[in-house]
Amino acid sequence: MNMGERIQVAVYQEAKEGNYYCGDSFFYLESEQEFVCAIADGLGSGEFARESSDAVIEIIKNNMDAPIEKIVRLCNEKLMGKRGVVLGILKIDFQLKVYSFSSIGNIGIVTVGKDKKKRFNIPNAGYLAGYSRKFKVERKNLEEGVNFIMYSDGVTDAELSRPYFLGTDVEAIIDSYAHEKKNNRADDTTLIAMRYEGA
Repeated sequence: MNMGERIQVAVYQEAKEGNYYCGDSFFYLESEQEFVCAIADGLGSGEFARESSDAVIEIIKNNMDAPIEKIVRLCNEKLMGKRGVVLGILKIDFQLKVYSFSSIGNIGIVTVGKDKKKRFNIPNAGYLAGYSRKFKVERKNLEEGVNFIMYSDGVTDAELSRPYFLGTDVEAIIDSYAHEKKNNRADDTTLIAMRYEGA
């Protein structure tokens, strides 16, 4: 688990059963001003899926201060001639107390506030593959004591309904998920649990 100044993070990632390469790549980093987290899932699985997802994450690392709209455009340009990816990006602005999120394809995000209610983001349809496309970025006020759960399509709706996802300890959430998942890896899976306690 990563104990940032403001964001606590825990991660689960496993390749599809039988695969050496996981087609999912992820990145997160906290700076003085903001926190950025992203999951990129290369279409299909294996080495070529991983190559595309890694290329996208490298773009995000090098442009993390840019708005999500620009990051997605740069990622799209990088994918020309490569296998496509689905992508989710979360940015938390500590000064403005807002968070922004965009998902192209089936990368999901759930927020869980103090009221213990899960709120699911509706992703943009499609995927990135080098062609210009429209997408929305959601922006919402940042509240203290909120969890963000970001995940690739290896995480099922049934798994997300488990009560441990309402917990406040991100490491316990990931440990519980890993224990349940150990014999069922039908797809590449990445699950990132994040918690913002407040300033």
